[in-house]
Amino acid sequence: MALVSIVMGSDSDMPVMSKAAEVLDELKIDYEMRIISAHREPDVFFEYAKTAEDRGVKVVIAGAGMAAHLPGMCAAIFPMPVIGIPMHTTSLGGRDSLYSIVQMPSGIPVATVAINGGTNAGLLAAKILAVSDRDLLDRVKKYAEGLKTAVEAKDAKLQQRGYKNYDK
Repeated sequence: MALVSIVMGSDSDMPVMSKAAEVLDELKIDYEMRIISAHREPDVFFEYAKTAEDRGVKVVIAGAGMAAHLPGMCAAIFPMPVIGIPMHTTSLGGRDSLYSIVQMPSGIPVATVAINGGTNAGLLAAKILAVSDRDLLDRVKKYAEGLKTAVEAKDAKLQQRGYKNYDK
């Protein structure tokens, strides 16, 4: 059963949305992924959003560009957390998407990550689920430790090349 639903309006969003899926895969969280246009196929969208809870979905990650209605419409229908990913656009660099997603009216919250922030959206979904899942919380902590270890390894390589550490 998918705990997270990843939805996007176009296959052009896939490079960003797949980063959320990669995090969910690494943390062993089941998810579904769909391409649904809230504007071009509203009947399909409404069915998707209305049935998400019954399908076992606990968090929706919705990516959208330009007018970026998909995350807000998900939040209007789906009663649990929605994370919006604003997509970079050629016209306004993604600021149009960001403003559309982050400026939701009172009562319709959408947690919003950075423009093209697929990785953080996946991690935020994991952290939301980890509130009630100790094993997942342990995996999230291990993921964070892996980030720390990666930075330390990069710094060690830098020091091996002769760059001076500030404390030496």
